[in-house]
Amino acid sequence: MSGAPAIAEQAQPFALDEIRRRARLHLLPAPPDPDDPETVVTGESELLPAHVTPRAAAVLVGLVARPRPQLLFTQRAKGLPVHAGQISFPGGKREPADASPLDTALREAEEEIGLERALVRPLGYLDLYVTNTGFGIVGVVAEIDPLYRLTLDPGEVDDAFEVPFDFLMSEENHSVEMREWRGGLRRIHHMPWRERHIWGVTAGLLRNLFERLYGS
Repeated sequence: MSGAPAIAEQAQPFALDEIRRRARLHLLPAPPDPDDPETVVTGESELLPAHVTPRAAAVLVGLVARPRPQLLFTQRAKGLPVHAGQISFPGGKREPADASPLDTALREAEEEIGLERALVRPLGYLDLYVTNTGFGIVGVVAEIDPLYRLTLDPGEVDDAFEVPFDFLMSEENHSVEMREWRGGLRRIHHMPWRERHIWGVTAGLLRNLFERLYGS
C-alpha cells in the first residue's frame, strides 16, 4: 500500500502539479534565440523565401490554474484585415519598447483582453514557430490566476474562452489536414473543440506544447 500514492500521481498527467513539474523539466527556460544556429525551429519556415528574416512576435499560452486546468484562447474580431474570426492566443508582433518575448506577450494580453500582468506567472517557452506569413513566434507558457477578469478590446477580439488542457493534450484529438497554398500543399494542424475550430498556427503551437510535455 505504501506505493499507492506514487501510482495515483503517475496516473494524473494533466493535474496542475504534474503540469508544473513537466514544464520545469521540458519547456525552454529562456526564449529561443532566432540568431542561434542551434535553435529548434518549428512551423512553416520551409514555405518562406530564403532571403526573408522572420519578424519577431510572441503569444501567451495561458494555463488557467483551475482544479481541471484550462488554456485561455481568444477569437479574433471579424473585422480584422487578416485572420479575422480565427482562434488564437493573445499576442502579436514585438514593439521597440518590449524588452523580451515575455514583455511582448504580456503587453498584448493586456491590450487585447485586459489580462493583468500580476496574475500571470511564466512557466517556460516553446520552440520558435515560424509562420508562412513571415513571423517568428515565441510561445510564452504561463500560469494564470483563475480569479482573472477580462476587458476585451472589440477592435481586436470578439470573444475569450477556455478549453480543457487535458482535451488539447490528448493526441487522439489532434489531426493534420493538407491544404493547397501557392500551388503546393501545406500541413495544417487542427484540433476542433465543440463549435470551435482551433487550427493553423494556434494548433501548431499546441502540438509543440504536447510534444515537449508529453512526447516520447
